[in-house]
Amino acid sequence: MRNQPKYNFFKNTSYALKGLVDLIKTEKSFKIELVITLILFPVIIFIDTTLTNKALMFITLMGMLIAETTNSAIERVVDLVTLEHHDMAGRAKDVGSAIVFLSIFIFVVTWTILLIDIL
Repeated sequence: MRNQPKYNFFKNTSYALKGLVDLIKTEKSFKIELVITLILFPVIIFIDTTLTNKALMFITLMGMLIAETTNSAIERVVDLVTLEHHDMAGRAKDVGSAIVFLSIFIFVVTWTILLIDIL
């Protein structure tokens, strides 16, 4: 039997919001990427381009936050399992960092290509 309560939309939403608040309070990288998102989101709204381009811009922007959230989850689970230095623990954290790096790379390339095309 799984240690999981029955699905409840409102409770699950509160868990998600609790997780976001915790990320904002404790993760500097997430805060930086959140500020970037809040600055660039209006650009998506007001820029004169196709809906498809806006969707690509939005997806890549949110992808950074999703990747950082995933990385933070990996780091926390690894730290829960062991605080001692372990090669596999380090490799797991490195993979989490790679997820963030790749999401930022995709974001930068996508926005550069689209903005060059738009402007």
